Amino acid sequence: MIRAEAAVPVRMRRVAVVAPERVLRDSLVRIAEAGCVEVDLAGDGGPYARGPAATRLQRLRAEPARAVLGEAPPDLDALEREGRTDLLAGEAQLEERLGSAVRHGEVAALAGWCPETEVGTAAARVAGVGGALVPLRTPRGVDPPTLLTGARPAPPGMPVRRAFTPLVSTYGTVPYADVDPTLPAGIVYVVMFGLMFGDAGHGLLLVGAALLLRAGRPRRAAALRPLWPFVAGAGLAATIAGVAYGEFFGPTGVLPVLWLEPLKEPMRLLAAAVGLGAVLLAAAYAAGIVNRWREGGPVAALYATTGVAGAAIYLGLAAVAGAVWLGRGAFAAVGAVVAVSGLALAGTGLYTATAGGPSGAVQTGIQLFDAVVRIGSNVVSFARLAAFGLTHAALGAIVWDATTALAGRGPAGIAGASLVFLVGNALTFALEALVAGVQALRLEFYELFSRLFEGEGRPFRPWRLPVEHVPGPAPAGVSAGPGPMRKEQS
Repeated sequence: MIRAEAAVPVRMRRVAVVAPERVLRDSLVRIAEAGCVEVDLAGDGGPYARGPAATRLQRLRAEPARAVLGEAPPDLDALEREGRTDLLAGEAQLEERLGSAVRHGEVAALAGWCPETEVGTAAARVAGVGGALVPLRTPRGVDPPTLLTGARPAPPGMPVRRAFTPLVSTYGTVPYADVDPTLPAGIVYVVMFGLMFGDAGHGLLLVGAALLLRAGRPRRAAALRPLWPFVAGAGLAATIAGVAYGEFFGPTGVLPVLWLEPLKEPMRLLAAAVGLGAVLLAAAYAAGIVNRWREGGPVAALYATTGVAGAAIYLGLAAVAGAVWLGRGAFAAVGAVVAVSGLALAGTGLYTATAGGPSGAVQTGIQLFDAVVRIGSNVVSFARLAAFGLTHAALGAIVWDATTALAGRGPAGIAGASLVFLVGNALTFALEALVAGVQALRLEFYELFSRLFEGEGRPFRPWRLPVEHVPGPAPAGVSAGPGPMRKEQS
């Protein structure tokens, strides 16, 4: 069971870093080391004055591989002479935040955002040097930044959720008020991929590739290691679909057909694909209603084309189509009433967003027509699940027919059949994996996410830098060593 807090972005808290001027730098060093606070900068929308460290970094004309922050104030001239661009870059970032502080007498403060669960830990760090991290009320009209549960750097989220997070973040940043669709979106994606890539042999190859990624192999693909649950899920879905289709590296006869044979029952597969799409669209409308309610209250949820109004149009049209299919006139009349009610609600909401008058009415009519057409086209769009499932099965059948045709022609034929089987399956695997992956992504983005989200949030970007700590104080009269900073890497 998914916890309620995992169904929404991480709860954020408005905070202020408050410290006496003499320990402000030390407090910010602790904030950078904690890496869980996004600090507001005065340079956001305003002029930025370059500090001494930034000036020296510019003179060096070198891009640092990374930024590092010194625990103690460094000798900037010595850093420049030694070419320590990493420390200069870290000091430049610190200068920018020091310059953004609001000062009152001997006290300075900076505002920012921090995950609510990490406020206590960060506050304890800052308190250790004489500063304070003070929780504040969220200002009106300001949306907190968004951090999805699976994207949390520490503590790490569930491996599956972390693997699915790029699927959502590639589309955009989830608004802070909306539900987090990461886990259900990932599950829907792998199911759609499996229907199009339905072959047990090819699916097991994907599962094997996922296990290699989990083990860190090959080393060149180490950056993809967090995605192994995603690849494994896609491979498992394809394996299950392949078992249902009776496909194992094509129609080899190794597996019996448990559900349907795509090439012999294409209309049944098409009906299943469109039916699945209709269910997914209904779920997307339900999530859209929740999002509109959380964003703007019951009124926003009622009149939005991605809220109650849009859901009523969709359900009404679906009822009409089902009644026509089944020959039930009474159901068609009920569906028509529901659809017209939805159109009236959506039209009211759309018209109030226009300038009014005849032009507003025309604009509203066009938007309503577009909403109705989109519903029909979106439902039909899920037919591609069947179309590309058929394509995969057809390619597998071609390879297998060529293999069996060659296998009966003596030793040379067996060698040729083996080559055709291996190369044909390799090409089918590569081509269909790419096509199924792209098409599942397209359905997710255009048909489903377009109903979940009406706007975009702002990603949470905490200030995080590694800190070089100085060793303990040396005995009197003993030098701790040369250089601008006597340091050891944390």
